[in-house]
Amino acid sequence: MLDLNDLQKIGLGLAMFGLSFLVLGVFLLFDKGLLAIGNILFLSGLTFIIGFQRTFFFFFQRHKWKGSSAFFIGLTIVFLGWPFVGMIVEMYGFILLFRGFLPVAVSFVRRIPVIGTILNLPIISKIADALGGDSHRSMV
Repeated sequence: MLDLNDLQKIGLGLAMFGLSFLVLGVFLLFDKGLLAIGNILFLSGLTFIIGFQRTFFFFFQRHKWKGSSAFFIGLTIVFLGWPFVGMIVEMYGFILLFRGFLPVAVSFVRRIPVIGTILNLPIISKIADALGGDSHRSMV
């Protein structure tokens, strides 16, 4: 089990609420209010979880400038009232920022009983392999 202090627990809750608002905003045909609130909650939750300084250094490293700029430009576009375009730009930045983490995440999710079975279906497995690499075959 994770050993989290109180601020990290608050951050985890904020990040989960942020992701929930983002998913709900996408399901409700890119509702700009829900997407904006979701983005704010997610970023503040991330800041609470890993700290302000580490969050700042994560986004503003020299080799991550392209992903960070796309993410924050997409965030700004969402705030200005163009949620569909903003989310596309934001997702591009998100993928660039977290592409090193995606293989680890896909490998972890494949070990969860029900979700792992779904990810190992032939069609979905090809997509998951493209996102997270083909490292799960040697682990199973």
